[in-house]
Amino acid sequence: MKFAIPVTGDKLCAHFGHCEKFALVDADRSKPLAMQLSFVTPPPHEPGLLPGWLEKRGVRMVIAGGMGRRAQHLFAEYGLEVVVGAPPESPEKLVSDYLDGSLQTGENTCDH
Repeated sequence: MKFAIPVTGDKLCAHFGHCEKFALVDADRSKPLAMQLSFVTPPPHEPGLLPGWLEKRGVRMVIAGGMGRRAQHLFAEYGLEVVVGAPPESPEKLVSDYLDGSLQTGENTCDH
């Protein structure tokens, strides 16, 4: 499964649409320590653009701190699953925690 995580520096960015880059993480539940990590720079922020852009890169799951409701709906239209309210951790930790069922999420940090 390929995950997309918006990052600034080396940690999750609180606002999905304004990150520096996306960490793309290929991971397998049966081999959680064998993750492959790469980074891609997103196109300039434009409402509705990122779901298709990430889907074309093979992403199936997005882990975010905050994401607006409209964006979540657009991701669902592309068949991408979204988890919001994730803490500001490294992409590897977030995916590892998700895979082992221990990812702790809080409130969606986006209010639009």
